[in-house]
Amino acid sequence: MHGAMFGVTFLLASASATVFLLLRCEGKGRPFGPSARRWAFAVIGVTSALSTATAVLAVLIVSQLPAALLGLGVAAPSMLWLSELNKRAADRRDLRRDLSSVWLTRLLTRLQEGMADDRQNWCEARVDDEWSTDELSMAARYYHEYLMERLTVEERRRGRIHAQLNAIQSRLDVVHLIEASASRAKVVAALQASRTTKEPRYAKAVDDLGRMAGILRHDAYRDLVRLLGLAYNAGHHKMAPYRPPMVLSPAPAPRVRTA
Repeated sequence: MHGAMFGVTFLLASASATVFLLLRCEGKGRPFGPSARRWAFAVIGVTSALSTATAVLAVLIVSQLPAALLGLGVAAPSMLWLSELNKRAADRRDLRRDLSSVWLTRLLTRLQEGMADDRQNWCEARVDDEWSTDELSMAARYYHEYLMERLTVEERRRGRIHAQLNAIQSRLDVVHLIEASASRAKVVAALQASRTTKEPRYAKAVDDLGRMAGILRHDAYRDLVRLLGLAYNAGHHKMAPYRPPMVLSPAPAPRVRTA
């Protein structure tokens, strides 16, 4: 009978732990993603086992309640003396309590790291290093429009998706100028046109426009990954990656046959 009670209690505890773990991770990522799921199962298993053991122990104590009450009546007066000992042992109890929670803290830390890895992999799978500057810009607009249609007003405000898109476009606008062989003066003027591109490290690369373009492109890529992270955290895990339009090569001119 105790075995059946233990099994049912463990199943209920597991279900409860799963629900509360999902609530804890809401808006932060997927606890059951490829890298995080083993740590999620570990957290659920360990907490469920401890909860079950505590519940079963409580039931066993209650079943022996008459004898326990008799023992309590005999031992209660000794609490007058033990209370003084408890004061002296308070610091040691706090230390034991801290040590007892280390296992859960470590498991939750591993879970958060796994969730972060899953989010990063998901985001990077939707951005291509080989994209041209135009394609990177179009991808940013595509993902921005996707979020505009699906996020609430509060989510859009909190995620600052408009500001993120503007930051990406401002950086890529300067990259466009550099790729078009614009003059140094024109590039410097473009840097000053946006607060995003006024960062001192961009100005420090003004003598090497190729290096500046690389830095700007890298930062735009980073911001696009952050924008995608908003979609991931909001639960839009099935969002299709952006696919650049196919560029068809012109058909070769027909050969003129000579007699």
